[in-house]
Amino acid sequence: MGYFALMYDVVEGFADKRMPHRPAHLVQINDAHGRGEIVMAGALGDPPEGALIVFRADSAEAAERFARADPYVTQGLVTRWRVLPWTVVVGGSAGPTRADR
Repeated sequence: MGYFALMYDVVEGFADKRMPHRPAHLVQINDAHGRGEIVMAGALGDPPEGALIVFRADSAEAAERFARADPYVTQGLVTRWRVLPWTVVVGGSAGPTRADR
């Protein structure tokens, strides 16, 4: 089990353009959080320039599946998304640091 960061780049004016799709997006966020897949999620910047959603899963597949179904992605509000493994050094369920291994 590890952490994966799903990062979104979004269209200009995202804060307003997302509103019609926000309820469906939040349902998807809350469902994945309830299943224990999403640890935390939120917009980056004020006004939002992107988003970060942190997953805890066995593989990146949970984050990739989420992104492919997210209304923000399917409706063209996300210009680019990517999933990266996240090596947590402090906090969460971090194990020993690399120096300790």
